[in-house]
Amino acid sequence: IELLQNRTAEGYVVRVDMRLRPSPEVTPIALSVDAAVSYYESSALPWERAAFIRARPCGGDLDLGRRFLDAIQPFVWRRSLDFGVVDEIRAISTRIRDHYLQGQRLGPGYDLKRGRGGIREVEFFAQIQQLIHAGRNPALRAPATLDALSALGDAGKLEMADVEALSTAYRLLRTVEHRVQMIADAQTHLLPIAHEDLAEVARLHGLPDGGALLSLLGPHVARVEALFGTLSDDRGGKLSNDPTVLRSELHAMGYSDAELPATHVAEWRTGRARSLRSTAAREAFETMLPPLLAAIAQGPDPARALNRFSDLVERLSSGVNLYRLIGAQPDLGKLLALILSQAPALADQLAGRRDLLDGLLDASTFGLPADAAELADRFREAIAREPFDRALDRVRRLVGERRFALGVQLLTAHRDPITVAEGYSDVAEASIIALAGATEEEFARTHGRIEGGELVVLALGRLGGRALTHASDLDLILLFDAPLDACSDGRRPLGATDYYNRLGSRIIAALNVQTAAGPLYDVDTRLRPQGSQGMLAVSLDYFEAYQRNEAWTWEHLALCRARPLTGSPAARDKVAGLIRSILLQPRDTNKVRCDAAGMRAEMARHKPPAGPLDIKLGPGGLVDLEFSVHTLQLTTGVGLDPRLEVAISALVEAGLVASHVDPDLRLLSRMLVVLRLVAPGGAMEPPEESRSLVARLCGYGSWTALLAAQTEARQRIGELWSRVKEGPC
Repeated sequence: IELLQNRTAEGYVVRVDMRLRPSPEVTPIALSVDAAVSYYESSALPWERAAFIRARPCGGDLDLGRRFLDAIQPFVWRRSLDFGVVDEIRAISTRIRDHYLQGQRLGPGYDLKRGRGGIREVEFFAQIQQLIHAGRNPALRAPATLDALSALGDAGKLEMADVEALSTAYRLLRTVEHRVQMIADAQTHLLPIAHEDLAEVARLHGLPDGGALLSLLGPHVARVEALFGTLSDDRGGKLSNDPTVLRSELHAMGYSDAELPATHVAEWRTGRARSLRSTAAREAFETMLPPLLAAIAQGPDPARALNRFSDLVERLSSGVNLYRLIGAQPDLGKLLALILSQAPALADQLAGRRDLLDGLLDASTFGLPADAAELADRFREAIAREPFDRALDRVRRLVGERRFALGVQLLTAHRDPITVAEGYSDVAEASIIALAGATEEEFARTHGRIEGGELVVLALGRLGGRALTHASDLDLILLFDAPLDACSDGRRPLGATDYYNRLGSRIIAALNVQTAAGPLYDVDTRLRPQGSQGMLAVSLDYFEAYQRNEAWTWEHLALCRARPLTGSPAARDKVAGLIRSILLQPRDTNKVRCDAAGMRAEMARHKPPAGPLDIKLGPGGLVDLEFSVHTLQLTTGVGLDPRLEVAISALVEAGLVASHVDPDLRLLSRMLVVLRLVAPGGAMEPPEESRSLVARLCGYGSWTALLAAQTEARQRIGELWSRVKEGPC
């Protein structure tokens, strides 16, 4: 260091600053790698992460330097967003502005490095974006500021116009900084105050005078300051501690009655909630609160949203990162307000999993959902090296993330509700495939495998038809294809029937048991042969014999939506072919029609509609439509597909139903998917404040128009069901 910066008659090499080393006030200038790694793993301050964005080995043992930087990568780049470092950089910027007051505004004496709109703000802006996004995208980890801006633009994290503006300003500011320092080799970043000295700098830049230089810098400095200002708030913008002033502020936000939000604010400020007991958490909360409350005030039901947010605050064990995250992203606060106001199920998920908000910053959350096969591959890869209990937790977390993302896509109108329903189904199917495979691997460790044997999970109901809602359970049947006298080859061998029933029981438990990561799905296996009295898993031969000789008509109606999910392609094809042959077998059409009518009437007696808007169980609802379609499928053999829309298309083409049935199905399906998220109660009556949202998500301009359309659709479906079941019984 002495050799580098000592001034001699020949000058000096470079100035050296060692203050970025760990605890510079107490540590020697050289310390061991282990000591440094330990420091960054345990004691480092958040702003030190930003410093390491621009780190690279430049002398000495370069391999050792690279190993050290590799070791602290998890400290610098984090997949789970932590906006504490962003707040710290903001605080540094504010302290710099306060400390260097004389050079904040453009003019003579302007600080090119530390002033508003200066070099440091361009660097900080880029580094904040890198810390937000590069944990998940290594391509954004460029150490040089211009390279970082370019990478952020290419990745769509910054607008290209902003990238160009910041890059141009950065080059100009750096160039002028060089001009200033070329005069007398001055270690300064300030534009000269004296007119002639400023003119000398201007002439070095090819300009006639200082005024021309300031005019050149002006628009660039203003643009940088404006962009950085989107991240930094000098005023703090916090709510008043004076109750009277606080109520005035809440009125100005849009609260007609400020008492409830004021009461909540007062309660939060007591610090009784676990998530608000630390000073850092309270500081982050106060910073976040004004924009969030403003967004909630603009929602349809501010009181309900405030109560749910209060529940979220109460349930969180630690809230500092969440509060920093919302404070750093105003649009996220608006989205959170929408979720809290309109989707209690999503609000409950957030209360248990704060990290779900992280994904909302990632554009992939709003991308097209992957299909079941791709999701299953992702799930299997994620749990491939996990112990079985951790695999169960991992799948639950992955499924929770995807279901939450689909709910948000639905709520924000990014996807048609029918597409979302297919997405819910694909997530469930993928979880079944992944967990069935993992369970089978775990089971085989003890009991081995049955050579040539396979277990097939058969989906029925809404899962079979790829039409799940956020609240749907899973209707499943388990079938195995193996000789009954076969035996497994493990250290504790089992016969085929015992083997597949125990394996099936474990698969069902893997799907519905509650782990530390929460529940996954409710599973209903009562559609199996003999119902709850029968074995959980039955052989394919027994299943065929039962369906052909003993099954009730309602069991064949249910079989119309059966779809095999697991097993080899050959096994799935075999099961699908068997089901098709069962559905096509000769039958007494009058008996089918009468049995279906009797079953529907029995269902109406034991499970009446919960209210006039129960579009599933009410007259002319989805159940009537399903009975109509399945009865026609069984009596005509037309449209044998588990997806109702495909079946209806074939029935329309055959002239068995009118063309309006498909749009009627889609309207009621959209309503069901939306209402299960927005109004999860059985009556499906959305709050007054949510009705315009429900109408909009279903494709209508008003709640009145939606009600009129569903009334007409249900009347037509009711007429269809009356026609299908008509005749003597």
